[in-house]
Amino acid sequence: MAIRFANNCSNCKNLIEGTFCSKHEVLVSQKYTCDLFDMKAELKNERSCSNCEKHGTSTCAHPTKAAPGMLCSSWAPTA
Repeated sequence: MAIRFANNCSNCKNLIEGTFCSKHEVLVSQKYTCDLFDMKAELKNERSCSNCEKHGTSTCAHPTKAAPGMLCSSWAPTA
């Protein structure tokens, strides 16, 4: 099975401020897509050790391996 990014609004560069389509000037969600879909040039995964609440604390699951840019299943967002 191949894994691909969905052609939906959350991956479209016309999406601004999280829910507004600048092309159609309407509120949308990740369930929407259209014929004018334009894939973002760069998709980023904002989750990593550097912005994990557990990084550098006793609750970190992998304290000897944790480093900026890495991600594990125990990641928790910082407040």
